[in-house]
Amino acid sequence: MASERILELLRKPLDSEEYTEIRELWKVHSMAEDNRDLPGLISTLTEDCVYEVRGAAGARWEGHDGAARFYTELLTAFPDIHFDLEYIVIGPQGVCEDARVTATHEARWLDHEPTGERLEWRNSIFFPWDPAARKFKGETVYTDLTLGRAASS
Repeated sequence: MASERILELLRKPLDSEEYTEIRELWKVHSMAEDNRDLPGLISTLTEDCVYEVRGAAGARWEGHDGAARFYTELLTAFPDIHFDLEYIVIGPQGVCEDARVTATHEARWLDHEPTGERLEWRNSIFFPWDPAARKFKGETVYTDLTLGRAASS
């Protein structure tokens, strides 16, 4: 049986203006990431945002300082990281995207020392929407990254 919180999310009505606002803010966030614009990224997030990588190498960062650390660590470890978006779902709950990711592992990431290899993996990321703040509450990242597995291309 679904929890009350899940039922509330499922029952959330779709408002076309809010949908447009969510989509446009996601574009701002994505362009800022592509441009390595940390202040631009942070501007799309609530003050109490949470970044979480789920899976075997799970980790969590909280607040704007935590989000800045997440991106600094990620972009230092994978300076040429590139996301090829394959799916995206936008709704009143937020944005969910699925992408094929390629990058060279140049510095430590989580508990993994750099390999110097070009890697390829898949990420699914959920950006929960905060309707009161009109910003994202962070990111929950699901990844199949197995460090040390070289990209096939």
